Amino acid sequence: MPAKFWYPMLQQKIPSHEWHARFDEAGAELNSIILGQRRVIRLILLSVLARGHVLLAGDVGTGKTTLLRAVARAIGGPFSRIEGTVDLLPSDLIYDAHLDADGRPRIEPGPALLHGEDLSVFFFNEINRARPQVHALLLRLMAERSLTAFRKEHRFPHLQVFADRNQIERDETFELPAAARDRFMIEIPVLLPETREDRTALAFETRFHDTDTLIAGVTEGLLPYRDLNALGRDIQNNIHTSDALQRYVFDLCDALRDPQGAGLLIEQADMATLVRGGVSPRGMQALVRVARAAAWADRREAVLPQDVRDVFEPVMAHRTFLGPAYEPRRDILVPALIRAALDKIPVPAE
Repeated sequence: MPAKFWYPMLQQKIPSHEWHARFDEAGAELNSIILGQRRVIRLILLSVLARGHVLLAGDVGTGKTTLLRAVARAIGGPFSRIEGTVDLLPSDLIYDAHLDADGRPRIEPGPALLHGEDLSVFFFNEINRARPQVHALLLRLMAERSLTAFRKEHRFPHLQVFADRNQIERDETFELPAAARDRFMIEIPVLLPETREDRTALAFETRFHDTDTLIAGVTEGLLPYRDLNALGRDIQNNIHTSDALQRYVFDLCDALRDPQGAGLLIEQADMATLVRGGVSPRGMQALVRVARAAAWADRREAVLPQDVRDVFEPVMAHRTFLGPAYEPRRDILVPALIRAALDKIPVPAE
């Protein structure tokens, strides 16, 4: 670790200006190895500050896995990973049953228990390939940061779950249930880099071909995992939200729950039947938490309407559930619904 970031982290509180420097450095390092994903990286880092779980969605080969591994390195601490497969069992997260070198059966802790309460990041690759039974166990891990195994309650106070899902293939995949999707604070689409320069660099610069070496270039523990909970509490307790801002958040969320009542209009959609399940109190809480993190990252003491607008879609899109007739077109209708809400609800004066 560079000298400017090294001192006994666990023996003294990291001052606010040092946290800001670390946050900026983490963003700079991640953007130097993951090209063309500046907004995605910022949203992930805001979720780290807000202590929420992250789901990435996108095409194959857009760098989702590389990015999440790099963020896990920046956070530091014990890291576990599991691959989503159609034959994965819930027990595979908890224990590993195998034969040892002498042919005797052995049972050892699985990826969720391997590092005990120090587990920092649990990475679930291609989560939609796993069956609903696995999602159910993951739901408790995410919701309560705990599991019951071997007649004992295991707690993971520092845990953050990162997952990605493949949006291309539909065979042998299982869509996440509403409860599990709602436990992810934010779902971020990862698209191809927009510029020709970034795409060319990824194809021709050899440093981008060796992902292990690339990820090793990120300073490990730059955002020390043992201190993130305390930082998250400080941000939520000290970043102000005005009465006008609170009304604005409520009206935006209410418009997603009852688009007809809010006067929203979308072509080729009956607003009375479009939404089957809207934003929950947990969803509104997630929006506020990420908006406060955005204000803190920009060195402000109060949330602005623009903070809310910037994170509104990635926080709300995956927890807005449409009627059965509209769900197959959610990739078009949900963004249109969110744009309609942002256009309709008046922005308060800052």
